[in-house]
Amino acid sequence: MSKLVYILNGPNLNLLGKRQPEIYGRATLDDVAADCATVAAELGLTCELKQSNWEGQIIDWIHEARERAGGIIINPGAFTHTSVAILDALNAFDGFVLEVHISNVHKRESFRHHSYVSMRADGVMAGFGVQGYALAMRRMGELLK
Repeated sequence: MSKLVYILNGPNLNLLGKRQPEIYGRATLDDVAADCATVAAELGLTCELKQSNWEGQIIDWIHEARERAGGIIINPGAFTHTSVAILDALNAFDGFVLEVHISNVHKRESFRHHSYVSMRADGVMAGFGVQGYALAMRRMGELLK
C-alpha cells in the first residue's frame, strides 16, 4: 500500500489564519502543511496538501488518489454538510479516509452537525484546532503500517 497521504482542504481554508481567527486560530495552511510533512517524515510517510474552493477539483483529487495514495485526510469545509458528490468519490477510494475539522462542529450551528463525509470516514477529528491534522497524520501512520 502506498505511503503517500493526500491532505485535501475545501472552501475558505486558503484563508486559514485570516478568517475568523477566534474560531480557526492564527495558523495558516502553510503551517499545517509543514506540521504534516514533519509528522509524515517521522512515520515514513509522504504527504501532499491541496486546497480548493471548487467541489469538482476536490473530487478530481480524490479520483487521482485512487492511483497514488494509501490514505486521504480531508477537511471538506462547508462541503462536509452538502456534498453527496464528495461522499460518492470517497466511496470509490479503497484507502483510508480521515475527516478533520478545526473547530468542534458539534458546538456550532445545527446545520454543521451533519457530515456526509463521516459516512465514509474511518475516523473523525473535530475541535483540536490545526493540531487535528497532525493527530490525523499519526493515526494514518498506524493505519498504513
